[in-house]
Amino acid sequence: MTLRTLKSVVTCAAAAALGLTAVAPAQAVEGPAPDPRNAKAMRDMATAMAATARYADEREALKDGYVPKGAECMTNPFGVGAMNYHYVKQANWGSMDPARPTALLYSREKDKNGRRRLETVEWMATDRDQDLKTADDRPSMFGLPFDGPMPGHWAGMPKHYDLHMWAYKKNPAGRFHNWNPALTCPHKAPTPGKPAAANAHGH
Repeated sequence: MTLRTLKSVVTCAAAAALGLTAVAPAQAVEGPAPDPRNAKAMRDMATAMAATARYADEREALKDGYVPKGAECMTNPFGVGAMNYHYVKQANWGSMDPARPTALLYSREKDKNGRRRLETVEWMATDRDQDLKTADDRPSMFGLPFDGPMPGHWAGMPKHYDLHMWAYKKNPAGRFHNWNPALTCPHKAPTPGKPAAANAHGH
């Protein structure tokens, strides 16, 4: 199969998947979701899936400049769910281009070749005034507002907004919900000298 044929197949598959979503009854859509009548949102979703399908192979992401960030699987400190492992391309920070997500999120588990599976794509943008109490610069994509502003998730990361699209892993809370309640991170041993509960807080 040629690369052009593969791209064509991926684009058609993405469009078909989105088409199924679009004709589903509105009440069947869980969590935040674009309006299926929003033609631009539907096109942008298809673009995002076609552009990121090659990153299903973790090696392609690394080759293209996506770097693992944060040493740990990211778990929800405020409730259930996880996001697993973030790979960030700094050149795409602040991107509002559906084809250029800031981050790719990979599975906790590895396949037989020792590689993680692609689950989510994510766009991130800096909060202009770095004040968590204001949100006048909140971006949007696919007709949906970004989550945030929120603190950084690792050293040096600014207060920011983000938007997740669970393009490659079902999220029971909705395709654009930030945390996936079906996922959990490996149990973390308490830090010596600290109570176990101390590790459950923070963002």
